Amino acid sequence: MLNKAKQILVKYEDAFDDKLLPVISNQKFNSYLKEVSKVLNIDKKLTHHIVRKTFATTVLLFNNVPMEVVSELLGHSNMNITQEHYGMVVQSNVSK
Repeated sequence: MLNKAKQILVKYEDAFDDKLLPVISNQKFNSYLKEVSKVLNIDKKLTHHIVRKTFATTVLLFNNVPMEVVSELLGHSNMNITQEHYGMVVQSNVSK
C-alpha cells in the first residue's frame, strides 16, 4: 500500500464505525468534485468516472501497481475489462 494511503487510513481508523472510509453515492461525489473544480479553477467538468480513470492510471499503474490489483480495486468482474481500458498505459510503461 502507498504510504500516503496508509497515513489516511491510520488517521481515520476510528471515525467510520465498521468501514475504513465513508461511503457516498456517485451523485454526492460528483457534487463534491464540482466544488473542488470551482475552487481550483478547473474548467473541465469532473465526474466520478473521470476521476476513477485518472486514479487508476496516475496513482496505480504509474506507481507499478499490478494490473490484477487495479482490476480488484476498480471492482471489475474480470481482467479483460481492466486490460481493455488500461492496457495502453502498461504498454507505454514497457516502452519507457
